[in-house]
This record gives sequence, structure tokens and C-alpha cells, in this order.
Amino acid sequence: MAFIWPAMLGCLVLLPLAVGLYVRGQRRRRQNAARYGGFGLLQAAGGRTIGQRRHVPPALFLVGLAFLVIALARPQAVLSLPRVEGTVILAFDVSGSMAANDVQPTRMEAAKIAARTFVERQTPGVQIGVVAFSEGGLAVQAPTHDQEAILAAINRLAPQRGTSLGQGMLAALNTLAVNDGEAPRRYSNRAPTPAPVPVGSEESTVIVLLTDGENNAAPDPQEVAQQAADRGVRVYTVGIGSAAGTTLTINGFTVHTQLDEATLQTVAQISGGAYYNAQNGEDLRTIYDSLDLQLVVKPEAMEITSLVAGIGTLALLIGGICSLVWFSRVP
Repeated sequence: MAFIWPAMLGCLVLLPLAVGLYVRGQRRRRQNAARYGGFGLLQAAGGRTIGQRRHVPPALFLVGLAFLVIALARPQAVLSLPRVEGTVILAFDVSGSMAANDVQPTRMEAAKIAARTFVERQTPGVQIGVVAFSEGGLAVQAPTHDQEAILAAINRLAPQRGTSLGQGMLAALNTLAVNDGEAPRRYSNRAPTPAPVPVGSEESTVIVLLTDGENNAAPDPQEVAQQAADRGVRVYTVGIGSAAGTTLTINGFTVHTQLDEATLQTVAQISGGAYYNAQNGEDLRTIYDSLDLQLVVKPEAMEITSLVAGIGTLALLIGGICSLVWFSRVP
């Protein structure tokens, strides 16, 4: 056991003094009883002999005070508690097609609303990062427990230009690599080298790829999905929009955009994740609720001041009750 304010334990030296004063008082009590023949000094109300019971309430008071003094030092103990733990990278497609309004109010805003709800409902054991991608990928927020920073990063997102699913996943993997102290990974057409991270080493890490699925830029999303699978990172693809698509105007050009479910399903299958079709904001919230994060039992230092103080208070209460029942007074 450790203490945040260990200096407060110095107050414990007063307890032996209290014991000495109590022993002195009992000795004087016996001397008076012997001198004056008792006169009921060793009897309780009703003529019952007090006996050794008279020591029980003071002993309980002493124990209670000891626990309260220990509580003043703010004790900490290492406890093994189950908690949900993991890292979630929210990878947002910010291509121009995400401005389509076939999902109200727009695809982008619906994705952001659902993401904000997901962030606000997470436990402290889950780190969340934010990545934006269009023709390239950019880490907007490194994985963190700070909900305000995560929500601010989500709120800054806005539609840009083209779409590269591979760049989105690479940006997410690079964010994880930097967070783990590794060198960032970049896409290359050279022969792949062995991954420095063991296979399956990040099994509690998830990438949530929110996109309309229209990949029109390198690299190949299936190759990057395999890189994620090699690291044990699952990619959950979320298709936003409809297969029928919609027509919108971008920079004066009329563009027809539609959901590419086949590509998203393949990416999810390769990485061991799952594909979801989100037709509205409620569907997106349901998707976030179904993410399979890891429940772990992990030793963690935790302050137990309230527990120790509770034990001390309970001892004082029991001592007071015993004294009232047996002697009709509180010591």
C-alpha cells in the first residue's frame, strides 16, 4: 500500500498516548474500587457486572480513529479491476461526395454527429484518435483519453476533394505507429519488408472507416487492409449513403456519387472487421455500439481513502452502539 500524503501518518503516534491514558484511567479506577469497596463502580445499570466488556467500546473507538488517520494519508492500493480497453481510430472520408444530402443533414454531418455520441459514451480505458482523408491522409488527433480534444478534432472536419481509402487506412496506421513510438509507415510500390510489429499485437485496436466507398486514388485499399490485418488491427468499414447514389454539384461540376459496398466489404473481410451500411444517423450510432473492444483485467493503483474512512466510521458507530446498550453512555 502507498500513500499520497504519507506525512499524515505521523498522527498515529497519538494513538499510543491515548492507550496509555486509558490504561492509567483504568488503573486509577481499580484503586478507587479497592479503596472504597466498589460501591457499584464495576456494575452496569440493572446491577449486572461489567467485566471485560467495558474495554470493548474504547477498543473499537481506537480502531476507528486509527483507520481515519490512515484515511487522512490518502492510501492507494494496486487492484486488478476489469475494464474495457483499446484504441479506436475514427477515419473520416472528407471527400467532396461526403457533402451529399441523401443522409440528412449531409453524409459528413451525420457521420460527425454519430462520432460525437460515440466519444461521449466511451469509458476512460478507450483511447480515440481522429484521421481525415480525401486524396491523402492526415492525422487530426492522436489517440487520447481527452474527450474535449477529440470532439474539437471531429468538429473541424469539412469536405475536401477526391477519395483514397488506402490513404485513410495508412494515416490511421501511421497514427498508431507514432503513438507506439515507431517510425511512421508510408505507402511505397517497393516490395514490402517484414512488419516491425508482431502479428496480432494490437488486437484491441480498431479502425472505423467512415466513407461513401468511392475509391479513386492510390494506394490499393485491399493491400493496406492486409497491412492492418498483419498488425492485428481490425478495420470496420461504414458505408454512408445509398447504392442508388445521388447527384451533387462540386465547384461548378455536377457529379453523381453512389456507395461502393463491394470495396468496403472486401476491406472489412481482409482485416477481420465488419461492414455496416448506415442509411441514417441512428444506424451509425448502432454501429458504434457494436464495436468489439477488449475487456481486460489490469492491475492499477487506485486511491482507497473512502473505503478506509468507511471502515473507521463503522468501527466508531459499533463502539458507540455497544457503549449505549451496555452502559447507557458513549465513552
